[in-house]
Amino acid sequence: MSLALQTFSTVKDANTALHSSGTRYLGGGTLVVRAANEGDISVSSLVRVIEPSLSQITVSGGRARLGASVTMAAIARHRELAALAPAARAVGGPAIRNMATVGGNLFAPAPYGDFAVALLALDATVATEAGEMPVETFLAGRDSSRAIVTAVGFSLPKAESFRFLKVSRIKPKGVSVLSIAAFLQSTADGTVTSARITLGCMADRPMRAHAAEKALLGCKLTADEIAPALAAAGEGIAPITDPIASAWYRAEVLPVHLGRLLLS
Repeated sequence: MSLALQTFSTVKDANTALHSSGTRYLGGGTLVVRAANEGDISVSSLVRVIEPSLSQITVSGGRARLGASVTMAAIARHRELAALAPAARAVGGPAIRNMATVGGNLFAPAPYGDFAVALLALDATVATEAGEMPVETFLAGRDSSRAIVTAVGFSLPKAESFRFLKVSRIKPKGVSVLSIAAFLQSTADGTVTSARITLGCMADRPMRAHAAEKALLGCKLTADEIAPALAAAGEGIAPITDPIASAWYRAEVLPVHLGRLLLS
């Protein structure tokens, strides 16, 4: 099946075209083009935008703004985004990272979208032509969204406060069994005062581990003190089953890997 490709110079013009039936947005193409090649007949036309701002990375005043077309490779090599490099490098191999984009990760279904797990942990905001919203709100309503994402923004975490882990069966570029991101703030003596823990593959999209977050508050990151958080990590999850792993297996290994992440 051949696909029509429409190229626009501005997001505004592309937004109008995207409302046509069978039309999908083309970012890096790692998912939508593959789906079309595999026979997805729901896609008849692709829309892309060449607006330069979509590929810009801006870091200023302790905040970062990433255009939706910024690739994982660009993030991984940016010196001021070093804390995010592990999450960017978790996305496929070099060829995929040269194409996979920030915007694409926000829409990628599990077991893909590892970078979106990191953005959720950082409480990022998602920008469209209509305005900005918390990434958690965006992810909840993404299936019905027809607006083109233009950028994401977040406060840059200190290296010691942000942690990311991807578990896969094939190293270094296998599909996720699960991924975990944690943004933790603590006092001088190591007592956790704020926690955001996010999970990939534990639902059809990135989700927060609210019970584990609550259990970590007031704790120090020792094996004994994090035990309640590990026990609570599975509350509210609905892991996916795919050729990589069953839902049962993902749920079983989640506490093990969360513990490794917190104690690292």
